[in-house]
Amino acid sequence: MAFDGGHVPTQDIARLVERHQQALRAFLRRACGDWALADDLAQETFLTAWEKIGELPPDANVRAWLCGIGYNKTLTALRSARRARRREADYQEAAPTTDAPHPADRLALDRAMADLPVEQRAAVALCLAGDFSHAEAAQILALPLGTVKSHVTRGRSRLLQALGRADDPA
Repeated sequence: MAFDGGHVPTQDIARLVERHQQALRAFLRRACGDWALADDLAQETFLTAWEKIGELPPDANVRAWLCGIGYNKTLTALRSARRARRREADYQEAAPTTDAPHPADRLALDRAMADLPVEQRAAVALCLAGDFSHAEAAQILALPLGTVKSHVTRGRSRLLQALGRADDPA
């Protein structure tokens, strides 16, 4: 393979990949323990190698160079995954715990919402599900405040009725 200062013919790149991909993928699979990730990292490694091939000294061990690039990419990917898991765990820990509705209740609620008149459904969605105030919902829906309050009260009552629960006026 002749590398002339960064210009690498496509057939040389193809030969480089063909010659080294099996060894690189095997190394990356062992290094990261995830076959799909290893395959992605191998592709990224060859892309980086293509960009940096002009920096490769003429007497360098190409396979070792590729494995070095791949190893650095593996470390970066594993650190990123570890940070993502930590963020997710922190989020789950900080997230308010809410009891998920039973699937049957969820279906009944969806049906009951669909049966509400459009303006009532919108008011309920904004105030009960969207955490908007009645005043904000009135502004969004371009309705009088009293109308929004009535829609929310009636809609809530119909939803509780659909779920077989008593409407607690408090």
